[in-house]
Amino acid sequence: MSPQKAYEELIKRVREASLLSSCAGVLGWDERTYMPRGGAKHRADQLSLLAGMTHQMFVDPKIGELLGEAEQSDLVKKPESVEAANIREIRHEYDKQTKLPKELVEEFSRVTTLAQGEWVTARQNSDFKHFLPWLEKVVDLCRQRADAFGYEGEPYNALLDEYEPGATVEEVVDIFTGLRKELVVLLGKIKNAPKKPDASIVEREYDVDLQRVFGESVAAAMGYNFNEGRLDITTHPFCTGLGPGDTRITTRYNPRRLNDALFGIMHEAGHGLYEMGIDKANHFGTPAGESASLGIHESQSRMWENQVGRSKEFWGYFFPQAQRIFKNSLGDVKLDDFYAAVNDVRPSYIRVEADEATYNLHILLRFEIERAMLTGDLKPADVADEWNRRFKEYFGIEVDKDANGCLQDVHWSAGLVGYFPTYTLGNLYSAQFFAKAKEAMPDLMQQFEQGQFANLRNWLKENIHRHGRVYRANKLVVKVTGESLSYMPLMDYMNAKYSEIYGF
Repeated sequence: MSPQKAYEELIKRVREASLLSSCAGVLGWDERTYMPRGGAKHRADQLSLLAGMTHQMFVDPKIGELLGEAEQSDLVKKPESVEAANIREIRHEYDKQTKLPKELVEEFSRVTTLAQGEWVTARQNSDFKHFLPWLEKVVDLCRQRADAFGYEGEPYNALLDEYEPGATVEEVVDIFTGLRKELVVLLGKIKNAPKKPDASIVEREYDVDLQRVFGESVAAAMGYNFNEGRLDITTHPFCTGLGPGDTRITTRYNPRRLNDALFGIMHEAGHGLYEMGIDKANHFGTPAGESASLGIHESQSRMWENQVGRSKEFWGYFFPQAQRIFKNSLGDVKLDDFYAAVNDVRPSYIRVEADEATYNLHILLRFEIERAMLTGDLKPADVADEWNRRFKEYFGIEVDKDANGCLQDVHWSAGLVGYFPTYTLGNLYSAQFFAKAKEAMPDLMQQFEQGQFANLRNWLKENIHRHGRVYRANKLVVKVTGESLSYMPLMDYMNAKYSEIYGF
C-alpha cells in the first residue's frame, strides 16, 4: 500500500470511530437535557457499550500499522500541514488509548453516566454524603486511567494532557502563581475603592420567557446559527459539537438575576461559534476537525462573555433593547449604572456566576483539591470540609450549603478530573487574543456599539477556528499573537476596566 493510500485508510478508520462516538454524544446530550431520570441505568449501559465499541475501533492494530506507514512518508515533512498534524495527533491519542483496557473504558463510561444523575440529585438536596460513594468511584477510576497512561511527576499530568495536550502541572502552577499575586493586588484595590456599583440592578424580577427571547437574540447577533444549533435548559450549562451542522448549547434561568442565563448563553454560544468555525465538512473525525485544546475552546467562550458581553460598547447597543424587553426592571436605569452592575466584583459561591476578578480563584481552589485527591493527600470523604476551609481562606465567606460548595460543578461526576485548569488558561488566552484582535481592528469596540460582531467572529475563525488542531495551544498562541502565553494581558485588561468602574 502506498503512503498516500495508507493515510487515506487511516483517516477513514478514525472517522468511523468518531462517527460512533458522536452517536454517544447525542445520548449524552439527551441525558443532561430531556431524558427522564428513570432511564439513567439503561442510558449508562448504552453509553458504556458505545464507549467500548469506539475504543476497540480506535485501538485496532491496523490503525497502528497505517500510522507507521504514514509516518515514514513525505506527508510528515511539513509539520504544519493538515496531513502531518493529523498523523501527529492520531499517534499521540493512539499511543494513549492502546494503554487503556476496554473494561476500564466501559466501566468509566458507565460509572460517570450514573454519577452525573446522582450528582443532580445530591445538588438539588445539597447533600454531599449522597454523592460521596460516586465521587470515590470516579476518583479511583481516574487514578486507574492515569496509571494506565503513565506519567512523569504526578498522576495529574496524565489527565491534564487529555484536555490541554502537552501541558504539565509544573507549567500551570508557574503561571497560576504569578496570576494569583496580581489578582490579590487587584482585589485589594477594588475592596478599598471609593466607588461601588449598584448590583441590585441585575437582581430584580426578570421574566424567564423574556430572558430566553433576549438571550437568543444576543446569541444570534454574535453569529450563532440556530439552523445548525439549539439552545436548551440543563442543570449545569454546556456546549457540545455533535458533528457538521449540529452544535448544541444549554443554559439555566434565574428569575431574580439577569446575569446568570444571559452571560451563560453568551459563554456557551462562544463555544458554539468555535465548533461552527472549524471546517468539519472536510475534517470531521480528524484532529484537523477538532479544537486545539479545551483552554483554547474556553478562550472563545470567555471572550464573548467578558471582553465583548461585559463591555460598555456592547451595552451601548443592547441596553436600549434590554430596557424595552425588561421595562419594569430597567426602565429607570442609566447605561453607566447598568454597565457597572454587570461588572460588579464581590466574592460569591458559584463559579459560573462569578465576576472576572474572582473567577480564577474558583479555578485555583478546584485545581488544588483535585490534584490532592489524585495523589491521595485528600480523601474524597474530606472534600466538603477542605473545600469550605479553602473557600473561607480565598473568598472570606463561609459556605452555607453543599450545593453552593463542592456540589456546584458537574465535572467530577463526569470524570473530568484535569479539566478545571483549562478555564483559567482560557481566560489568559482570551485576553491575549482579544488584544491582538483590537490591534488588527482599531475600531473594534466602536463596531460593537453599532451591533456589528461579524468582523470579530471572522477574525477568530480565520486565526483560530479554521486551524483545528493543526497547531497545539502553545504554538497557536504564538502564531496568533507573536508571544507565549502570559497573565499580563488579562491583568492589563482587568485593571483598565475596574479602575474606571471603581475609581482607583
